Amino acid sequence: MPQIAQVAETFASQIFWLLVTFGLVYFVIGRGIASKVQGTSDKRDKMVSDDLAAADAARAAADATEEKWRAEENAAREEAQKLIGAARSTAAANSEATTAKANEATATRIAEAEARIAGASQAAMAEIEIVAADAARDIVARLSGAEVTDADARSAVKAAMAHG
Repeated sequence: MPQIAQVAETFASQIFWLLVTFGLVYFVIGRGIASKVQGTSDKRDKMVSDDLAAADAARAAADATEEKWRAEENAAREEAQKLIGAARSTAAANSEATTAKANEATATRIAEAEARIAGASQAAMAEIEIVAADAARDIVARLSGAEVTDADARSAVKAAMAHG
């Protein structure tokens, strides 16, 4: 076969050109392009590390701001609780004062009403005594025909009312 016979003749030149091509590719890519790729990769790494450092700084600043805000919020909450406590104390004192005034006014009105009731009760008792004395005098006169004086009838009614 003629192709196999040519292999030995062309084998050496093919290897030579293969080595020349790979050598050329190695120097062009390895020395020219690889350094540019490495430079770009180094720039990207530096940019990423700078961005991470900036993000860490921003997070630290945000944490500090949040801590300050929380401290202010807690202080405001404590102040609000103090104000609420003071308002409750004032309201309780006002309520007690109002209740005391109302109780005093009610006690005065109750005392006045009790005095009026006692007066009315005494007046009613006097009225009852008079009516009872008149009725007793009339009953004694009708039943026994005896005359009883007004003073005797009243003393008998008072004695009866005291016992019963």
